[in-house]
Amino acid sequence: MVLSRGWAAFLVGVGIWTWLIWPRFALAIWDDPRSWAGGTSGEGAPTGFLWIHALLIAASLAIGTAVGVLGILGLRAAGRRRS
Repeated sequence: MVLSRGWAAFLVGVGIWTWLIWPRFALAIWDDPRSWAGGTSGEGAPTGFLWIHALLIAASLAIGTAVGVLGILGLRAAGRRRS
């Protein structure tokens, strides 16, 4: 498959965006009282709310990383095609 330079750059941007947004969201979830049985950050056992969001965050970071890597590979291939 041939990926245009523009689409490859878009994929890199999506990968970067993913790594800028999701870690901040993870911190917000960690500090949310619904994440802990004790009601405050780190107190008590983690709840289903925390586990579900942790799974979503991990999956999103994995997908974002894969998309970003594909974009980088596309940009490198586009550079070789020009040469």
